[in-house]
Amino acid sequence: MSYSSEVSPAARRLIKSLPISNLHEESKKLLPESKALVDSSGESLEMRQRRERVAQMFMNHLLRPKDWVNSQFDRQFIFKKEDIITLARECIEVVKTQSTLLRVKVPVKVFGDFHGQYQDMMRFFDLWRGPVEAMHGGDIESYDYLFLGDYIDRGSNSLEVICLLMALKVKFPGQIHLLRGNHEDISINQAFGFAEECEERLDDDLNDEYSVFQTINELFDWLPLAGVIEDQILCLHGGIGSVMQKLSDLENLRRPLQVIHEVRTFEQQLVIDVLWSDPTDNDEEMGIQEDNARDPNNTGFIVKYGPDRVESFLQNNGLCMIIRGHECVMDGIERFAKGQLITVFSATDYCGKHKNAGGALFLQKDYEIVPMLIYPLDKSLEGTWIENRKPQTPPGWKGNPNNKSFC
Repeated sequence: MSYSSEVSPAARRLIKSLPISNLHEESKKLLPESKALVDSSGESLEMRQRRERVAQMFMNHLLRPKDWVNSQFDRQFIFKKEDIITLARECIEVVKTQSTLLRVKVPVKVFGDFHGQYQDMMRFFDLWRGPVEAMHGGDIESYDYLFLGDYIDRGSNSLEVICLLMALKVKFPGQIHLLRGNHEDISINQAFGFAEECEERLDDDLNDEYSVFQTINELFDWLPLAGVIEDQILCLHGGIGSVMQKLSDLENLRRPLQVIHEVRTFEQQLVIDVLWSDPTDNDEEMGIQEDNARDPNNTGFIVKYGPDRVESFLQNNGLCMIIRGHECVMDGIERFAKGQLITVFSATDYCGKHKNAGGALFLQKDYEIVPMLIYPLDKSLEGTWIENRKPQTPPGWKGNPNNKSFC
């Protein structure tokens, strides 16, 4: 994929072009407006208060951006296994009440893959406020937060990332939106770092059905697959792939959903498309193509989709844009299909090798999109990426002949 010099009229109305040097100054102009905290679950006050107490215990320790942004981490995780399991169970109960296709309002902040890079998450929250009340220096009354998946694996602090996100979801169920990524799948995260982290930092028995590892993966099976911002912008992890034609295709999926990699049905292919598919490498490559890099066994189930596919899907569904994650892009944010699709990747220096920026998008009440970027630290914190036997996904940039790999 590459930036296109030609941007579609619909996308041009949504995207504010800013020079990189002005991004930080522009962010200071984002003045919050009151946004009511909404809980549509209909649960009792007592149940709500219990959940908030559990969530607050984790938030009190983990949501301290200025304390954690440059910190080294003890390999022994500070929370007990039973506390994490309780939090995960509470989060499951919240997520189960919500749709597979979320409806999201502006203003909203959209984040891409973090892959266990807890410090990068803290850097975003430190620079541009985080998801807490204004009295504590945050902006949750003014902004929703939408995360596009791949919270875990690769990085060394998956537990910090996923525990904080679970706590935030329990505390603010109507303002924090967690979508599923391809690593929120037990067949993937048992091999790419999360399982190993649970074993090493929690002494977790991975085969115990009541373990932290198994319980959090149960939560992953309940996560929504996509969200639509103001009925205009589709947000998901990978993309639209080959089979999805209507948003109702997603709404009709029943959870919990286990990811089936040996596809036999339309629904199974739809899930693979949402979690795994990528845009083609540039705006000149059209149609549906097999992605042999992500699909080394050449099953044909993992595909790339061209700008023509993006344009027709948007037109058929009355949408104007797709925002997705899944690919490391050098500038943290990358446009495709004349600006009708944006890739967002929030972790910097992917796998300690690629020196990429991390990006996020802030969508304002007037539908203006403001990009926010962070850059690799001058001196990387030791041990933030796992030395993994599996291949990394190199950053997608024009001219890179090997810009993708499995997972």
